[in-house]
Amino acid sequence: MREVGRVKSHRDLEVYTLAFESAMEIFEMSKGFPSEERYSLTDQVRRSSRAVCANLTEAWRHRRYEGNFLLRLNDAEAEAAETQTWLEFASACKYIDLKSKMALSTKYDHIIGKLVTMINHPEKWIIGERGTRG
Repeated sequence: MREVGRVKSHRDLEVYTLAFESAMEIFEMSKGFPSEERYSLTDQVRRSSRAVCANLTEAWRHRRYEGNFLLRLNDAEAEAAETQTWLEFASACKYIDLKSKMALSTKYDHIIGKLVTMINHPEKWIIGERGTRG
């Protein structure tokens, strides 16, 4: 994971970029959901997809404290998995086609994989005594 050396902000993380792009894709796609889903499925899938980015941002700002860093990364992973569940519902309700659901779900598998790698190797990201960026 060579990404560490050139990362100056959470926005420089590849996983953040992927999550942000995916959240925007979900936002655009969900504009076509029926109005009766406005306060349920539409809000939930938008919220969870955006929460991946928000938790990554918080994790980045908590790099001095390994426990807090890992907590936020775990939250981001959970939100990504939740987003996949909402996409399953959107597909089952025929609001999105299977191809779109599969493409987004695959993107979220990739996001989750990157998050798990960060969780499994926090020393590459932590600032201070334990980390390599001190």
